[in-house]
Amino acid sequence: MNWDRIEGNWKQFSGKVQQQWGKLTEDDLKVVEGRRVELVGKIQERYGIAKDEAERQVDSWISNM
Repeated sequence: MNWDRIEGNWKQFSGKVQQQWGKLTEDDLKVVEGRRVELVGKIQERYGIAKDEAERQVDSWISNM
């Protein structure tokens, strides 16, 4: 799965994102709008983790899709 596909179908994937990262709110997902950089930033913010860890989590999630 590539990020372009996720970005293009964000409404379908946003529910799966919220399942993976439950601390993200609906408002967070609206701000993200399918942009990977925004998602990484929101995960960092909500979970208090480093950028590289948030990126690793997103990459892992994508590869498991």
